Amino acid sequence: MSRNPAGPEIERLIQLLAKLPGLGPRSARRAALHLLTRKDRLLEPLSDAMRIACERVVVCETCANVDTQDPCSVCRDPRRDASTIVVVEDVSDLWALERSGAVNARYHVLGGTLSALDGRGPEDLNLGTLATRAAAPEVKEVIVAVNATVEGQTTAHYVTDLLGDSDVKVTRLAHGVPVGGELDYLDDGTLAAAIRSRTAF
Repeated sequence: MSRNPAGPEIERLIQLLAKLPGLGPRSARRAALHLLTRKDRLLEPLSDAMRIACERVVVCETCANVDTQDPCSVCRDPRRDASTIVVVEDVSDLWALERSGAVNARYHVLGGTLSALDGRGPEDLNLGTLATRAAAPEVKEVIVAVNATVEGQTTAHYVTDLLGDSDVKVTRLAHGVPVGGELDYLDDGTLAAAIRSRTAF
């Protein structure tokens, strides 16, 4: 019979950590033990940071980014190119594009993708304000930057149809061979997408 060496408070911490992406029960147990054995240096500052984040973080009503102000710092930045809106699935995708420094535009976070299997329809996504934002006179292009999954492509087609009556140009991210990639290691779908999306040399 297995016995639990930790009290209920520690077990609750482990169970909550196990719900984080990339952490299972074992890694959550290791993380909890690491935090608990470094209480002054790690657990207390983390607890304070989480409490402050819980109190202050809000969802931007314009783009659905998370920040401590509404509108968020991205929407408030006057140096942003207001003629372009980049549509992403989740806030993590927005953050990834920001880290890359590849785009200096405004964003629109959908909050997921369309998925019949998971029961997510258009009403479950942040699509209501997208057409209104795209219809603004300064907006010239909407870049659909969703993942190259079946659900992502279904969502991209839906967004394209949604914006079909507007005067904006709708584009999407290129798909194919990654920088530094070798053809021999790529899957068939990636190679096929790369051939279809080939450009002049």
